Amino acid sequence: MSTRSYAVTDSITMLRRDLKKILRYPTSVIFIVGFPLLFLLLFVYVFGGALGTSVANLGNGSTSYVDYIVPGLVVMTAATGSLGTSSSVNVDMTEGIIARFRTMAIFRPSILIARVVSSMMQTLTSMALIFGVALLMGFRPTAGIGEWIMAIGLLALATFALTWLGVAFGVAAKTLDAASNAPFPLIILPFVGSGIVPTESMPNGVRQFAEYQPFTPIIETLRGLLMGTPIGHNAVIAIAWCVGLSIVGFLWARKNFNRDRTQ
Repeated sequence: MSTRSYAVTDSITMLRRDLKKILRYPTSVIFIVGFPLLFLLLFVYVFGGALGTSVANLGNGSTSYVDYIVPGLVVMTAATGSLGTSSSVNVDMTEGIIARFRTMAIFRPSILIARVVSSMMQTLTSMALIFGVALLMGFRPTAGIGEWIMAIGLLALATFALTWLGVAFGVAAKTLDAASNAPFPLIILPFVGSGIVPTESMPNGVRQFAEYQPFTPIIETLRGLLMGTPIGHNAVIAIAWCVGLSIVGFLWARKNFNRDRTQ
């Protein structure tokens, strides 16, 4: 077999292992879906009246608050997925299974490749569930087939970037607690952006931070694709952020994965 064939075969084998692990321990799936779902229910049914009025007064184009908040919470699902990825990668790194894999004649990058692919499949499935619940709650996107395809592509790209960051956190952390806590700011950032309320309603300082952090252009682009609100230059900025975060996460994960942890 050629080197490429070995790489594909080993990656598929590792992917099968990771998927079986996800099915055996579904708590990570429950967390990835449950966290954004909890906020969806909380903000729509408890705070939706007050926040919906504020959103409507700023003329964002949404006819109901659930239409406004869903894109932000779907993007948050990618962030919660990175936390689960970080924890599971760290468990493998610290419990010796990776050290055992390193002694075997396998394509070493297949370990990380499989983890990224399995985590993306898990997170994208969770996003679909969030969309399903949101539709039951009254979410009514105006997107056509083309806009949905572009929205799915954007979510896949954002998930890819945040998953690589999660892998990097998990490989670099020396303990499970550190791996679990490191990605948590990624979950908070959609709140300090346009995920819950428009940035125009925020005071100076906070508003500037919200407008220039990576999640806001991603959320605004997704909202524009699904709800028909203006996108402007947000799409280009969102793609640039995703590509940049992917590169940072990949290089950081590769550097620490190749490091001898016994030193």
